[in-house]
Amino acid sequence: MKQQEIMKVLQEYHTPAYVFDLDALARRLKKISSALKQDKMDLCYAMKANPFLTGAMEPFVERFEVCSPGEFRICEREKIPVERLVISGVNKEPEDILRIVTEYQGRGIFTIESQQQLKLLSDCARKTGYHIKVLVRISSGNQFGVDRELAMHILTEQEKYPELSFQGIQYYSGTQKKSLSLTEQELKSLDEFCQEAEEKGHTVKELEYGPGFCVPYFQSDSEECLDELLEEFRKLVRNMEFGGKITLEMGRFPVADCGSFLTTIVDRKDTQGQIYGIVDGGIHHLNYYGQTMAMKLPHVQHISRDAAENQAEEKWNLCGSLCTSADVIVKQFPLIGGKVGDVLVFERVGAYSVTEGINLFLSRDLPKVLFYSDEQGIQLIRDTQETDRINSGNF
Repeated sequence: MKQQEIMKVLQEYHTPAYVFDLDALARRLKKISSALKQDKMDLCYAMKANPFLTGAMEPFVERFEVCSPGEFRICEREKIPVERLVISGVNKEPEDILRIVTEYQGRGIFTIESQQQLKLLSDCARKTGYHIKVLVRISSGNQFGVDRELAMHILTEQEKYPELSFQGIQYYSGTQKKSLSLTEQELKSLDEFCQEAEEKGHTVKELEYGPGFCVPYFQSDSEECLDELLEEFRKLVRNMEFGGKITLEMGRFPVADCGSFLTTIVDRKDTQGQIYGIVDGGIHHLNYYGQTMAMKLPHVQHISRDAAENQAEEKWNLCGSLCTSADVIVKQFPLIGGKVGDVLVFERVGAYSVTEGINLFLSRDLPKVLFYSDEQGIQLIRDTQETDRINSGNF
């Protein structure tokens, strides 16, 4: 966000606060979607990255990946059609699945992540009388999905499950891939899997794939060239034999850049030759993927409370408000004329930080969540919320 926009937020709402720039989000999504649609690829938003953006994402993606009953309820409140949901997750509770299938008459797509889930979905379909569309998730070597052999077995014996409509496969191996070499290997392997399934009498209609594109969170990272990245990826897809539908499941990549976290320096301590700046945020609010031991420098705007000139640069250890020595956001961050009352704007926090921090620790309040756009201005989406009642038996 531009500094004048941030100043508007600070004048009205103060800190700590998350601000999500919906104009920046729309610009990025239009660019990504436009490039991918040239090769007939669609987007699926993994809403765990930032559930607050679910409604804002609706015009730009074909699907939403839902991994919990709570995420499903968010989509219901946002009036996202169930047909556009991929109901995923390693723990699918029978009562939740039965409710969804019954209430929405089998609409939506469900992932199969185990033999138990295959049975669960089959039983729900038979009990309700509704056909269910499914994707078989192939594991990349972790607790998610089934191995390739079991996936092939399920697909080639699908006649045993006439109540299920097998749409294809889902594969996701991780995030923050800094080159496309692993992506190339994965696409080749998935292409071979689909060809093998075809030879065994089953056509894989759809591949839902998580490319895990990298977000350059830190000053030491190479900056992104979005057009070049998307073009190189499209070339890899064009080399595939697979002719079915391809949907790219993304969470972090499209939304990280639209988010900022605003926090104020509330105290300065000079201890044994080190400067410690205490801010009203902390590690319960900020979570950069790959931020090991607070040694990497994220992108931060420094908004000074005065405009004094010729001030020296100092290296600050920026620490949060939690009573734990682990609450160090970044070490040795360079600030010119840093002082109590200044605001720090941590950028590229549109993904995960708003929900992934240890928000209930020390019973501190949850920060405000704000949207910004030229059309709507500043919108308060969630006000500051107390957590002490959640953390005690006295409601």
